[in-house]
Amino acid sequence: MSVNEVSAFSLTLEQKTGFAFVGILCIFLGLLIIRCFKILLDPYSSMPSSTWEDEVEEFDKGTFEYALA
Repeated sequence: MSVNEVSAFSLTLEQKTGFAFVGILCIFLGLLIIRCFKILLDPYSSMPSSTWEDEVEEFDKGTFEYALA
């Protein structure tokens, strides 16, 4: 390969920065997709159980104020 062919394939600093930024965005998007699928498969695991139990107990006692709001 001659010097002209090597310089034709080299990337500028802006191109390298752009590729790095797009790569980081793709990794971030992949992590968000994985987290969303985990929430979709088991939605109640992220909910604190104490809050859910408190609301169920109030519902059993016959207080419906929070349901009307």
